[in-house]
Amino acid sequence: MSWRVRVVHTTGYQYEAPVMQSYNEARLTPRGDRRQNVVVSRVETTPATRAYRYTDYWGTEVTSFDLHAPHKELQVVASSVVETSDLIEPVTTGTWADMREENLLDRYTEFLEPTRYTPRNRELLSKARELKKGKTPSEAVLAASQWVSEQLKYQAGSTGVHSSAVDAWHERKGVCQDFAHLTLVLLRGMGIPARYVSGYLHTKKDGALRETVRGESHAWIEAWTGGWWGYDPTNAMPVGPRHIWVALGRDYADVAPLKGIYSGGAATALEVTVDITRLA
Repeated sequence: MSWRVRVVHTTGYQYEAPVMQSYNEARLTPRGDRRQNVVVSRVETTPATRAYRYTDYWGTEVTSFDLHAPHKELQVVASSVVETSDLIEPVTTGTWADMREENLLDRYTEFLEPTRYTPRNRELLSKARELKKGKTPSEAVLAASQWVSEQLKYQAGSTGVHSSAVDAWHERKGVCQDFAHLTLVLLRGMGIPARYVSGYLHTKKDGALRETVRGESHAWIEAWTGGWWGYDPTNAMPVGPRHIWVALGRDYADVAPLKGIYSGGAATALEVTVDITRLA
């Protein structure tokens, strides 16, 4: 069953002293693909700025803007209406021989290599080999995702924005970012191309029409097993109509919702809110 949803994401910064200039990038615009249609989307700032949009290397739409007037607060509001489709079924056509094919390794090498958030770890590589044994690539993706869901406890504030998958593994707890990163370590350790996806999750399985809920910025993974398909290891479920995808990359560093540089005093992030309304 498809959904039509409205998402309003509010974020920004407060500064200790007036900032004379700032340069920013926002990755807050949902993208369209075979399972998601963007009806309308806009990004607005206070104070008002002149902005331009471009698509980055990973295929994410970026709103870039700068401000050259004194300001002590910057607020960014992204509003979108998106139509999503039903659950995504696993792609099962890929074989382990396909995973070793030279052209595939060349094409997806960036989704196979370790990163700062998804480093190599001997213990986790051993677990990846164990989870892979006797399974097809698509079965191994499900096994790794479900194992991560069982091993980590979801606990807000237990890790920071700079925590790696190994940090979360040692703590045995984390947030959706950590669940996704740990799953990526396992999949890449198996030789399966896998990427990080950021977006939103409607918090109610049977959301009532016109009811606005406080949603979540969320993260999940996509794996290539003959084609790309998504799975949500935090909730141990396939990506479906409640998921709205915005950005993808190797890890969180490629998809940060708002980042930039400025001249002036220290900055404090504003409270981030995500309001989601099911329209149809």
